[in-house]
Amino acid sequence: MIIEIKYKKQICEIGKRVYEKGFVAANDGNISVRIDENEFLITPTGVSKGSMTTDMIIKVDGDGNVLEGEYKPTSEMKMHLLVYKERPDIHAIVHVHPPYATAFAIAGIPLDQAIMPESVVYLGTIPVADYGTPSTEEVPNAVKKHVHNHQGVLLENHGALTWGKDIDHAYYLMESLEFNAKINFLAKQLNGDRELSKQNVARLLELKKKMEIMGESPLGVDVPDGTHAMKREMATSLSEKDIDTIVERVTKSILDAFNS
Repeated sequence: MIIEIKYKKQICEIGKRVYEKGFVAANDGNISVRIDENEFLITPTGVSKGSMTTDMIIKVDGDGNVLEGEYKPTSEMKMHLLVYKERPDIHAIVHVHPPYATAFAIAGIPLDQAIMPESVVYLGTIPVADYGTPSTEEVPNAVKKHVHNHQGVLLENHGALTWGKDIDHAYYLMESLEFNAKINFLAKQLNGDRELSKQNVARLLELKKKMEIMGESPLGVDVPDGTHAMKREMATSLSEKDIDTIVERVTKSILDAFNS
């Protein structure tokens, strides 16, 4: 099918991007795309994401049965299928090991500080999913706790996972997640990881709502060749859970500063 060939090419392209950016090493990481309600394309195990070809991509069903392909699917397929099962609106998933985000995952520190306007509006908060042994049900079960209220998670002592409306969306969320982790880390070294005030967070959320109505992308964040529909999806990506977490954390920071 033409659409499947298109998706396979996109998966290979994203694979090259994550490899060239240093988000993975050797054969790390995995990528998948939903092609219909119960069929998915997913990357193979034991192959560098930087050197994949379309014939290596495997088609599987919702139970993990291989429908097409000569390669063996990634051992972390269960994690992908869990997200698709829980979120019918999700059509692509990216799992990689970006250095800064993975460092936060190893330290068990979530990316939930309201530091940059872009991360508040576009990314939201990224929690840490409890550690699970790779390829077991432990990992999907840990991700399941967060999949409905966030756009991705840090996998404790493992890496990062993002999901989106399509493969570009999932990938750009991962880029944003890693960039946010890097800025967060560097700011901490300068003792300058100051959070936005509660009032400024409220203004950002109001701005987001206005952009949603106008069909604009939040704070200049865009996807190349993206449609207005994609922009609206991105503008509405911040969940109520994210908003509550951000406001609660900012409020706590203010109170801590007042009481110190």
